[in-house]
Amino acid sequence: MSSDQRVPIEGPTRVSPAAILRLDDFTLRFRGQTVATVNGISLSVSAGEILCVVGESGCGKSVTAMSIMGLLPKGASDVLSGDLSFMGKSYDLRRENLPSHLRGNQIAMIFQEPMTSLNPAFSVGDQIAESVLQHQGGTRAEALRRARDLLVKVGISAPDQRLKEFPYQLSGGMRQRVMIAIALANDPKLLIADEPTTALDVTIQAQILNLIDDLRRDTGMGTMMITHDLGVVAEIADSVAVMYGGEVVEYGPVREIFANPQHPYTIGLMSAMPRLDRPGGRLAIVPGSVPAIENMPSGCRFRTRCAFANETCTERPLPMAAGSGHRVACHFAPLEEHVMVQA
Repeated sequence: MSSDQRVPIEGPTRVSPAAILRLDDFTLRFRGQTVATVNGISLSVSAGEILCVVGESGCGKSVTAMSIMGLLPKGASDVLSGDLSFMGKSYDLRRENLPSHLRGNQIAMIFQEPMTSLNPAFSVGDQIAESVLQHQGGTRAEALRRARDLLVKVGISAPDQRLKEFPYQLSGGMRQRVMIAIALANDPKLLIADEPTTALDVTIQAQILNLIDDLRRDTGMGTMMITHDLGVVAEIADSVAVMYGGEVVEYGPVREIFANPQHPYTIGLMSAMPRLDRPGGRLAIVPGSVPAIENMPSGCRFRTRCAFANETCTERPLPMAAGSGHRVACHFAPLEEHVMVQA
């Protein structure tokens, strides 16, 4: 597709109408700041789909997830724009959060470090059962039976014993499985996983990723996974949202993004990945560092680190179609045409 054929993508057409979750033009600024921390985010997750949100630390991935869940401290931020649609019902995030009865019920979240999320004073069984009782009611005995079934579902052996144990008695991988069990307690339609494998060793990481992949296939739940690891993205994602400086700079099907990356930042991330076919080779780097939010450049936020940047980049690039379901926010996409012109 030539550059003069590209058209801006605006409004709800940017996301699938069949999506479980749709977030459109979400912009948030923390109190005391003059620049938006998260700026114009649009993404969607459909049933059975895994969307990976990838980018460097501080790019706004977790802030976006916490905002979707309504978990940011009250009074700490202002939502300047943003519409959230969940299971067909819309919410204006400037005025309202996702209703509390949906959190932990129809939409659930697991966090990066389960040891800080699980309560050390309560047994594993009590913590899973609490989630069941909160949203489904029933007796404690019924909730504990549900908790046992969930431990089996997430692959924890000796479930009767584990129900009585406390978080400190479990390994890191088992604690993360308990967190997944809590998240699944009420059969959610959507799971948000915020870097769920970062604190785990490589073998356990693979087991947790396989578990999440199996669960979405078995239950049809949508999954939004936050990560900085492109290896995780390549292994598990259906779709990818690449974030930089609080903005989605590239979005699309995982195969399309890996086969035809169109944003210089995406290309830089992929070039920095170690490769088994080039052992010992020097890795590429993205020059510079992410500016502090108050020093974020106007226009394209990546322009101070981009080899293609010129005066055009002082204007913010709109998301443009770059293929089927593939969009990119770069003035120079498709890059192959720009490279050929420069050559």
